Amino acid sequence: MFQNQLNDQLVQAQAKSVETAKHLAQVAVQSAQELAEINQAIAKDVVAAAQDGTTQLLAIKDPQQLAKLAQPESAQEAAKYAAAYQAKVSKIIRKSNKEVADVVDASIDDARADLVKMVKEATKTAPAGSEAFISAFKSMFDASIQQFDQVRASAADAFTNFEKSVDAAMANVQGVQSSATKPAAKSRKA
Repeated sequence: MFQNQLNDQLVQAQAKSVETAKHLAQVAVQSAQELAEINQAIAKDVVAAAQDGTTQLLAIKDPQQLAKLAQPESAQEAAKYAAAYQAKVSKIIRKSNKEVADVVDASIDDARADLVKMVKEATKTAPAGSEAFISAFKSMFDASIQQFDQVRASAADAFTNFEKSVDAAMANVQGVQSSATKPAAKSRKA
């Protein structure tokens, strides 16, 4: 009888794992679609800006008009545009990251609850005279259950470190963009 219960619990655990994998795949596909939409919109904007720039260059008749096109404000506008793009990408990454973290957290809770239930069922039907063994087993089991909390903490740390890495990379890119627009402004003042 215990074997049948164990088999049923294993089947249920596998079904939960399949559902979790499907959900994570759905999150990945949704994030990829959102990023593709953002990149498509950016590509359209870049093509439109390039066409506009080409039209303006072809319309130039004297050097003063060319100087007006090479204003630092254009570079600053491009930097603001890039920062807005980065913010959109960061939002998608954070949303996906949060959803994955929630799934991992729920999976840990489910696995822990399933194990506790299985051990309770197994020890409830233990034969008489096995109390010492059951007590030792429960002590080891309780110690192993604490590992779930360590896994949860490690997963939370990994997600936090990932977000910090994304933030640092975006800050670095924004710093590069910012420094790229400053020399143009300084050279204009000189």
